Order: sequence, then structure tokens, then C-alpha cells
Amino acid sequence: MLWTIFVILLILWLIGFIGFHVIGWYIHLLLVVALIVLLIQLITGRRPAV
Repeated sequence: MLWTIFVILLILWLIGFIGFHVIGWYIHLLLVVALIVLLIQLITGRRPAV
């Protein structure tokens, strides 16, 4: 689930970076949040229950 959120936020950031300069700061904020979530997931190393 965290990877899905990361990918969605990354795509939104790319769209904002290319096309929407007015709300670009918001998209960049979402990218920072996505990177933080990704780092937390990598550091904790938790695997989903099977």
C-alpha cells in the first residue's frame, strides 16, 4: 500500500512539475511526504502478513 501511495504521489509531482507551476509547491510537498514514507518503510523492513 505504501508503494502505491508513493507511485501516485510521484506521478502527481511529475504532472505538477511539468504543467502546473501555480500549485507546484503543493506537489513538491507531496513528493517529500512520499519520500519520507518510503524511507520509513525501507528502514523498518516490515513485510505484509501472508
